[in-house]
Amino acid sequence: MSGQTEILEKVLLDEEVIKQNEIVLYNDDVNTFDHVIEMLMQACEHTPEQAEQCSIIVHYKGKCTVKTGSYDDLKPRCSKLLQAGLSAEIV
Repeated sequence: MSGQTEILEKVLLDEEVIKQNEIVLYNDDVNTFDHVIEMLMQACEHTPEQAEQCSIIVHYKGKCTVKTGSYDDLKPRCSKLLQAGLSAEIV
């Protein structure tokens, strides 16, 4: 096996290991902008500006990725959003 093949296989393996998950937030007709913004700041550590932008995207596009990371990091964040009455899932 050539050195280049070994390096390529290692890179591909590393990419699989670092696979990022996402929290996707969905639009609903129940929650206010203020509530969504507050929850994004609390659960996802967004700045007020980030949270506001995400809430606007969710409102107009129907959904928005609000946080990326490892599944273990995202699980409690997504749970917090769900407990607050928001519609979200990890993909």
